[in-house]
Amino acid sequence: MSRTPIDDVPLTGEPIRLGQFLKLAGMAEDGSHAKALLESGQVQVNGREETRRGAQLRAGDVVAVAGRRARPVIDGQ
Repeated sequence: MSRTPIDDVPLTGEPIRLGQFLKLAGMAEDGSHAKALLESGQVQVNGREETRRGAQLRAGDVVAVAGRRARPVIDGQ
């Protein structure tokens, strides 16, 4: 079974809060949707469940929601 590809999401700087990243990556429609995903245990960061909307992400961290994966990358690197 192959793993889902990881989408690179360009950032101008780091860190970024997880709630913001979920919206930027298109994994959440808005802030309340991001909060609901986190509270229901549907979000993983680097393979571990994460429930904190303010958790800080750095370039290369892998966020997974509902079978989709994305990671922040610094624009131009």
